[in-house]
Amino acid sequence: MNKKFILSIDQGTTSTRAILFDKSGKMFCFAQREINCIFPHSSWVEIDATSIWISAVDVINEVLIKANISFDDIDSIGITNQRETTIVWDKNTSRPVYNAIVWQSRQSQKICEKYSRYKNYIHKKTGLLINPYFSASKIRFILDHIPNGQKRADKGELLFGTVDSWLIYKMSKNKVHATDVTNASRTMLFNINTLSWDLDLLKLLNIPKSMLPEVLPSSYDYGVASFFKDDLHIRGVAGDQQAALFGQTCFKKGEAKNTYGTGCFMLMNTGKEPIFSKNGLLTTIAWKINEEVYYALEGSVFIGGAIVQWCRDEMKLITTSAESEDEANKCSSSHGIYIVPAFVGLGTPYWDDKARGAVFGLTRSSNKHHFVRACLEAIAYQCKDVFEIMKKETNIGNDFNTLKVDGGATVNNYLMQFQSDILQCEILVPTSKELTALGAAYLAGLSSGFFPSLESISKIHEIKSHFHPTIEEKEANKLYGGWKKAVKATRMFK
Repeated sequence: MNKKFILSIDQGTTSTRAILFDKSGKMFCFAQREINCIFPHSSWVEIDATSIWISAVDVINEVLIKANISFDDIDSIGITNQRETTIVWDKNTSRPVYNAIVWQSRQSQKICEKYSRYKNYIHKKTGLLINPYFSASKIRFILDHIPNGQKRADKGELLFGTVDSWLIYKMSKNKVHATDVTNASRTMLFNINTLSWDLDLLKLLNIPKSMLPEVLPSSYDYGVASFFKDDLHIRGVAGDQQAALFGQTCFKKGEAKNTYGTGCFMLMNTGKEPIFSKNGLLTTIAWKINEEVYYALEGSVFIGGAIVQWCRDEMKLITTSAESEDEANKCSSSHGIYIVPAFVGLGTPYWDDKARGAVFGLTRSSNKHHFVRACLEAIAYQCKDVFEIMKKETNIGNDFNTLKVDGGATVNNYLMQFQSDILQCEILVPTSKELTALGAAYLAGLSSGFFPSLESISKIHEIKSHFHPTIEEKEANKLYGGWKKAVKATRMFK
């Protein structure tokens, strides 16, 4: 127990980061590399999978150099990753046979449409909807678009993994082909009731079980990262949103978090039994520690912080993302403007792939301050859509009065205050800005003993700021009513 740090690898859509955390859960040092996405066709998003691995090696080496430490100072490794992103590689060469297909990509839409009649069947088994978002249709796409793909898969020559599996495989020098339950639960092939790969779904999509990784707990000894050091173990793995839920210490049933990134992802811990949504929420596995499995409900907002980037890069209304808060505060309201950022469709609870963005309420006196403010408010309104469905389906109602938040947009005080106002609940912003990586570190540290217990983790979790509603519920409902009308009008024009 003389080790000083957990090394957490946070592999995201646009960057890979290595972060060192100490025993107080504080970040000691970090390194980051950008990842380049590839856009072969409209709505297709891919990444060179080899570049993901190279970026991980780079940031690990850099963070050790910056911290002036060696692998001898590392207790264990935690991995968190962009979920659903799909990689297929050759077992003999350990080289990818196709680019990684990113979670955002819509290139397998037609495959999903082919299986649409099985939507209820699949939902009962996986808790998911038939959508290109998830891994299953991406695997099918790859097998259909590489030479002899199905034949090679049937002969056991090909392996599939989400990004965590790919990194584990490379770190272990091709010895460990594994994933954790959270990532498995996002493939649309994993039965969240039996906690195993579903043979019926594999048969339906004609995907050989031999392609799939072994599914392990989130806090567990995955084996040695021998690429780096012969006694350095990987001990924590979780998809990014589940890692953030864990990093936010949402250990109790009913606790929830919302992550504000490119998109927004709200998850609620629903305890040891899955709740299957009737209104567009996803049922997923929150984590597995020892033999205990916790489930979560999840709502997805496709365009969160991306709308601020749009304001900056395409609309040229601001020069930095931070300016959005200043612009929003230059006016007393959004002047009746509603912006529905359905740039790639709408997520929870609509799941409308064909909807496209729209702006309502423009007048001659509308200006860029109103427009930028309305963009920020659009993020909060979309999260309100998810929030309301969670309240309804969990019967928590008025008890759902606190939401923990993380992600880049939480530095925007205007957005956080408006979110509190429109939700009519308290918003808690933690001191740490790296909740996803911290969650992976906590999971690894629990397995190794670096962190003794969940209770010890809860004690070191710190809150930086609180936001409470400043408007009445009646006013909040009126504003939200306008948003619902805007969404309804947007969906009429496809």
